[in-house]
Amino acid sequence: MTHSRFACLASLLLVALAPMPARAEVPSLPSLIAQFEADQRLLGIHLALAAESEASLVQQRELLQHWSRRIADVPFTRLPHDQQVDALLLQNELKATLLQLDTRTERRAELAPWLPFQAAINSLTEARVRGEPLDPEKAASLLAPVPKAIKSAREALKATKQKKDEKKEPAPKPSAETPTTTEALPPLALPTPYQALLAAEATDALASSLKLWFDNYQGFLPDFAWWVRQPQEQTAKALTEYSKYLREEIAGFKPAAKDADGAAQKSSAADEEASEEPLLGKPIGEESLQRQLALEFIPYSPAELITIAEREFAWCEDQMRAASRELKQGDDWKKALKQVKLEHVKPGEQETFVRAEARRATDFVKERQLVTVPPQCEQWWGTRMLLLAEQRSIPYAAYTGHDMLVAFASEAMKHEDKLMSMRGNNRAFTRNVVPHEIIPGHHLQCYMAARERPYRSLFSTPFFVEGWSLYWEMRLYSLQYQATPEDRIGALFWRMHRCARIIVTLKYHLGQMEPAQMVDFLIERVVHERFGATSEVRRYIRGNYSPLYQCGYMLGGLQILALHRELVASGKFTEQQFHDALLKLGPIPIELVRASLLQQPLSPDFKTQWRFDTP
Repeated sequence: MTHSRFACLASLLLVALAPMPARAEVPSLPSLIAQFEADQRLLGIHLALAAESEASLVQQRELLQHWSRRIADVPFTRLPHDQQVDALLLQNELKATLLQLDTRTERRAELAPWLPFQAAINSLTEARVRGEPLDPEKAASLLAPVPKAIKSAREALKATKQKKDEKKEPAPKPSAETPTTTEALPPLALPTPYQALLAAEATDALASSLKLWFDNYQGFLPDFAWWVRQPQEQTAKALTEYSKYLREEIAGFKPAAKDADGAAQKSSAADEEASEEPLLGKPIGEESLQRQLALEFIPYSPAELITIAEREFAWCEDQMRAASRELKQGDDWKKALKQVKLEHVKPGEQETFVRAEARRATDFVKERQLVTVPPQCEQWWGTRMLLLAEQRSIPYAAYTGHDMLVAFASEAMKHEDKLMSMRGNNRAFTRNVVPHEIIPGHHLQCYMAARERPYRSLFSTPFFVEGWSLYWEMRLYSLQYQATPEDRIGALFWRMHRCARIIVTLKYHLGQMEPAQMVDFLIERVVHERFGATSEVRRYIRGNYSPLYQCGYMLGGLQILALHRELVASGKFTEQQFHDALLKLGPIPIELVRASLLQQPLSPDFKTQWRFDTP
């Protein structure tokens, strides 16, 4: 053997005996998700005093970008299928939260002209968050100019508003006693009513954080009150007055009427709707809607979804006419619906009626082995009557995690409003609402979500949460749970209502419908009571949750119904296996539910593509 051959073999032997580099450890996605949620929750608590300040928004963005890099480094192909779904969920959640942060950042910049004092207050609360020692004299010096800044903003708005009003009406000629000159104020554009409402809420938040800051040092830090009490009290008073001005004079909120003793007078729900809370919101536009739909794994355009909703609405009208004929009302289903609305329980009996209907619905699904109902889930739930103030935005029913909130006429209502509330919560309507809220609806759903993959609650979507309960409305209807034409009309009213929600909310955000037109649509096409219709629209447009939330009911229900046809009708699952499997996967986008049940191949760049609608 030559020296060169020997050297070559020796080299190969050394390579063969050398230790292999360790493969990167594959992380547990449930563990990563728990870590992200813990980071997000702790940072939220840490920044709670100044959550919308510029510095806090930067910190929140840095956290999300850090986690975006971490999920990008996960070896996706080496994950088990279930955790690939988790990786896609976390990746999508980060995109959605960054998009929300962009919106909050834009909103902060948009409101800044009417909040010129926020930087001073935020600087105090941020210093406390960082644990910096406080110098009371410096704090007082920072706070002392704030009341004047607030007053200047308010006076500038008044001047701008006055000029705008004067353009509408000719100004009176000045008299000898009327001064013709005023102190010049810097120009300040008027916010829209919706911007004024948001600015008022931001002002209230600043007042709250300032009070927490003051209370933390008052009585504990020597000389603090001596320096700070007066500027803090003056600032608090100025903030309260400014918030009130923005709400009442710009946003159009009317103060509640007072009696001789200064207490708020009882007013009817209709009076409140008409005079105290205008319908305020801000359409987001087609481009933003399309981004939101992609994040919900819905591969349709807003226009296509409106077409689907209108088709489903027409189906409901056909079914309504058939039930109306059974009630001897011909094709005038609106007349039949008005007749059904008059069939309600007596005052004081609605809560008992709800509990009886919940037992009936539970027995129905158990006897037919449609879904597993754990004994504790069946037993551990309750009811609570909604107060009048709550019914302004929740005119029907809701679920809280344990209680079904029951809407009905209250002693505090005027006579006509009591009748309207009872009509809106009649027997047939309630028979459809109870299974939606309790079993097999939200109560069963929440019970299982807390016990099966609970970490996935972070990814909760209305297309599953609300879609699940709407799906059961459709399934119970097809299984003839509603035995009478009156009950079918009650169920169809709600189904039609969910179609209408898609139509009015998407048209609103596309700029095709105004709030008043939305209310009229619900009254004229769905036959809502005005109180209920106004309450509904206020919730739709206010901007407190996803602009697609109201679409999630019907569209989510249609998604699950399509999946039911694909898996149960084909014999791959029984009814009970199918429903139990969905509950165990968590409240996630339904296209990923489908991918899980079918073990569909996945990739890190997975995009929505399931065209679930089959007319």
